Amino acid sequence: MRALGAIVLAAGPSERFGTENKLLVDIGGDALIRVVVGAVIGAGIADVVAVTGCDEERIAAALEGLPVRYARNATWRSGMGTSIAAGIAALGKDTEGAFVVPGDMPRLTSDLLLRLAAAFEGSRRQAIVFPVNAAGEQRNPVLWPKRFFPELMTLSGPKGAKALLEARSDKCLAVSVEDPAILEDIDTQEDLQAARSPMGSK
Repeated sequence: MRALGAIVLAAGPSERFGTENKLLVDIGGDALIRVVVGAVIGAGIADVVAVTGCDEERIAAALEGLPVRYARNATWRSGMGTSIAAGIAALGKDTEGAFVVPGDMPRLTSDLLLRLAAAFEGSRRQAIVFPVNAAGEQRNPVLWPKRFFPELMTLSGPKGAKALLEARSDKCLAVSVEDPAILEDIDTQEDLQAARSPMGSK
């Protein structure tokens, strides 16, 4: 997918998780962040950018050997919005759309990314595409068309692109996902234990 890029958010301090950085915990023998980036690379996305901040050296070590670039968010303490802005700004000029991927989704699959990409292509690369659960609730990752990059690069604060997504609801395309485990993230130690279980359910 030469026209698509992905930014993987890996700059946060994992405050709800405890003293440990959740992106570095072991999931099936690899660091969580490596599992997530591996799923992104497996989808054939041409340009993968990991946005780092807190523990940037350890994050880079966990991703050693993978075809990934880095964008350092010097203002990572200000919240997820600044990480999205830094990642989008680091993408190549020919990128037609970009996934914004949280680094804490242990069961993210390449297949889901490919489904979202197919829906994006079906919209002629115009729609904001994201998965929804059985209740119709928006989940991550979100695939943004290039025309929204300027707005994404102005983001700041802890809520990321949520407000922008709501303001552009008429430009959105939802993709239903039957398996809720694919959409789960890790915020707490309890989430981690669930992710390590055979069923991966909370």
